[in-house]
Amino acid sequence: MVGSIMGIVSNAYSNGSVQNNNGLEEKLDDLRGLFGKVDGDPLRIVGVGAGAWGSVFAAMLQDTYGVFRDKVQIRIWRRPGRTVDRDTAEHLFEVINSREDVLRRLIRRCAYLKYVEARLGDRTLLADEILKDGFCLNMIDTPLCPLKVVTNLQEAVWDADIVVNGLPSTETREIFEEISKYWKERIAVPVIISLAKGIEAALEPVPHIITPTKMINQATGVPIENILYLGGPNIASEIYNKEYANARICGAEKWRKPIAKFLRQPHFIVWDNSDLVTHEVMGGLKNVYAIGAAYIWFLIYNIYISCFFSLLSGMVAALTNESATSKSVYFAHCTSEMIFITHLLAEEPEKLAGPLLADTYVTLLKGRNAWYGQMLAKGELSPDMGDSISGKGMIQGVSAVKAFFELLSQSSLSVLHPEENKPVAPVELCPILKTLYKILISREQLSQAILQALRDENLNDPRERIEIAQSHAFYRPSLLGQP
Repeated sequence: MVGSIMGIVSNAYSNGSVQNNNGLEEKLDDLRGLFGKVDGDPLRIVGVGAGAWGSVFAAMLQDTYGVFRDKVQIRIWRRPGRTVDRDTAEHLFEVINSREDVLRRLIRRCAYLKYVEARLGDRTLLADEILKDGFCLNMIDTPLCPLKVVTNLQEAVWDADIVVNGLPSTETREIFEEISKYWKERIAVPVIISLAKGIEAALEPVPHIITPTKMINQATGVPIENILYLGGPNIASEIYNKEYANARICGAEKWRKPIAKFLRQPHFIVWDNSDLVTHEVMGGLKNVYAIGAAYIWFLIYNIYISCFFSLLSGMVAALTNESATSKSVYFAHCTSEMIFITHLLAEEPEKLAGPLLADTYVTLLKGRNAWYGQMLAKGELSPDMGDSISGKGMIQGVSAVKAFFELLSQSSLSVLHPEENKPVAPVELCPILKTLYKILISREQLSQAILQALRDENLNDPRERIEIAQSHAFYRPSLLGQP
């Protein structure tokens, strides 16, 4: 019996093997051909950054293509030395023992004992160490396949054909500036796939947005034609557990179409699109309002509970309904602001409506930005604690709030106020964005201010903001660094 179980486990996990190639080798050969690969020269794919999505992306490739060892090499880089705290080590031990396949895999690899010792406090685990066994520090409850982990950045990237940027946008420029030092003598230009969602704001020479792909281009000199963005309404752990999902890879046609084909799986459908920058910006925008949504939903619910706690328990159901109504109020206002901002950023914003709302929806349901907003509203976190949270990683929405506020505060981008009939900075028509900035960045207001913003009797019907956006020529190509 043990032998048969071990055989099943081996088939499922060993070196990413798959029981049915199902055209996988052909897809790999097609991509290898584009890189001019010959026999004995594997396609080298490297993930840079080992957050939840970066780790899952590398693990999916390993699961799918790792069996073709002579044709592809998949590895992931993360910084060395990050320790796993005792509570996390204990939880990790519980996860391991609840999964027979994982338990047997670790025993077979002679790796189980270190998790026993860590639980007892006899040794300290490292994040890069557990990643080799298939555990991402930001996603402990979802065991991955074992990964080839490299902690030396130069060793990881110097000969890579495809580099996957799994870093937060706030770290992308710094790391790729370092990577550029190792590529000075390269002959072949690599392809870079960025998973990062976030932006920077630059105010000179004109106000404009800098996206992660642009940061990579500036830091490395790799032409923008070789840099792509992959994003979509996805939760990393659910994707690895083969919940149906889709994503969109954006960039130059030469690379986006064959890479979309290479990445596509029955449970992970990858479409392609030429509009790189706008999709990237939208990925950052939805994180802004995800934080606000968690704030408002938690605060409204708890305010009603506090006020009416002494009433009969039968009122609880009514209070829950009231909370749902309040959620819809917030959603109407936040989506109207997002639509307004989209009209500033995109020449054909209607094409982005579906992807933007889908990405926003999944982030509100289960994303780390929504979780962060809820923890702030509960008082379990505070803005002073920063935006890098243990067990969750970087909360991209915080830097996105700052960037969008600073950008849309510029008078040079002014639009006509519908009631005052005078030019105002675009941010004046975005009260939720303004309030989030005062809570998270300038710290002028407490979290309850988001409720006050929605209760403002002078607040315009969100429909009016959409009508303004749709009836005026708001598009500012300069915002995306375009002439």
